[in-house]
Amino acid sequence: MEGDFFIGVAQQALWILALASAPILIPALIAGLILGMIQAATSINEQTLTFVPKLIVVAICLAIFGGSIMVLISGFTQDVFNTMIPEIVK
Repeated sequence: MEGDFFIGVAQQALWILALASAPILIPALIAGLILGMIQAATSINEQTLTFVPKLIVVAICLAIFGGSIMVLISGFTQDVFNTMIPEIVK
């Protein structure tokens, strides 16, 4: 019974982690893919050419989605402390 509870909490935590990281990782992946194709087409092998635009994309995504990510994580944390921990202690 308790093992199922902990597995459920772990599954929920992994889902929250995926939802929190996706708005940052997906645009960075797309930017890296596009920049990689541009580098392959132009034969430019400069490392800063890929690093700086991806850094800018990640910063913009954090500025746009940072608040909602924080609300998502804090909501999960409050849920853990308000409902899940008292259920374990019972």
